[in-house]
Amino acid sequence: MLNKNLHERYIREAFSPSNYSAFQTTIIWQSPSNIALVKYWGKHGNQLPNNPSISFTLSQSRTETKVKVNYKKQQKAAFRFLFEGSETPQFGRKVQDYLLSLLPYFPFIQHLDFEIESRNTFPHSSGIASSASSMSALAACLTDIELQLKGDVSGKIDMTKASFMARLGSGSAARSVFSLAAEWGVTEALPNSSDEIAIPLEQILHPVYKTFQDSILIIHGGVKSVSSRAGHALMETNPFASQRYQEANKQTISLIKILQTGDLDAFIQITETEAMQLHALMMVSEPSFILLQPNSLAAITAIRNYRQRTAVPLCFTLDAGPNLHLLYPEEYRTQVIEFLHEELLPLCYQQQWIDDKVGLGTSTISSF
Repeated sequence: MLNKNLHERYIREAFSPSNYSAFQTTIIWQSPSNIALVKYWGKHGNQLPNNPSISFTLSQSRTETKVKVNYKKQQKAAFRFLFEGSETPQFGRKVQDYLLSLLPYFPFIQHLDFEIESRNTFPHSSGIASSASSMSALAACLTDIELQLKGDVSGKIDMTKASFMARLGSGSAARSVFSLAAEWGVTEALPNSSDEIAIPLEQILHPVYKTFQDSILIIHGGVKSVSSRAGHALMETNPFASQRYQEANKQTISLIKILQTGDLDAFIQITETEAMQLHALMMVSEPSFILLQPNSLAAITAIRNYRQRTAVPLCFTLDAGPNLHLLYPEEYRTQVIEFLHEELLPLCYQQQWIDDKVGLGTSTISSF
């Protein structure tokens, strides 16, 4: 496989200039969240997946991150982190731990002062994977800093390397750097697939999927009762884990073909099955937990009834939480939005929903 042993390669190629004294820069990158179609649930080693996964990259739900660095004289690394204008110790510690974990790949981190500001275009705890968008944006910033230290100010970073670094902060972040759709994890369906990075699927994607909308229903506005990190850990003792990993491998192979052919009926079947399997795994873990809310189930029933009576190819998926993502081709947008307002908004927390769609991946931006 072409992408084998990237860990060893990036350590071997780790760059640390002999003189930092004149170096300072401010860079800004944005990165979107993504919604998994084949779910990643269960990991091992250093953020490596127990099964392959496939996701759509979103457009409007993104994190914008500004990083300012300066040469420092003191020996201890200095970090300052602001989230949406305020110091947040919990996020700040996570970011600092992440930066320090990257020292084997980016030894320059210990020689620079970091001022990091980050903000989301979507509400926190809205059922959108903010760790995916935030860590991929930060990974892009760090990859850009390395580029500038080498004397290249083009901003044309190595997206494969950004995906690798993003994964170390949040597994699903590996997929967010690529436009439209991405796959992460070894699968026989893709010769260059890897557990260390995601790979783009844009080149094989049928045109219909490039138009897909994602209307996100905010069923519950609070923090979920069990974190994704804890849920992944519970897969180690889940009695159905091995069967799940086998099923995810089969689903990945099937979905790769479906994404090429544009078979919407097959897409709906796999996408909804994957969503329900994810939550079934939570229900049979030890201890068991349930993240779905009564209105989650009511919305699922309404969506399936609507599809049956109209033949509109609308389906749902879920992340590790109660909020639903409605997926459908753009040509059906008018009908679906009407249905959403009439039948689904009453089921949402304070009638909140997020209007999103499949979009581009990580990119540099000019202002913050």
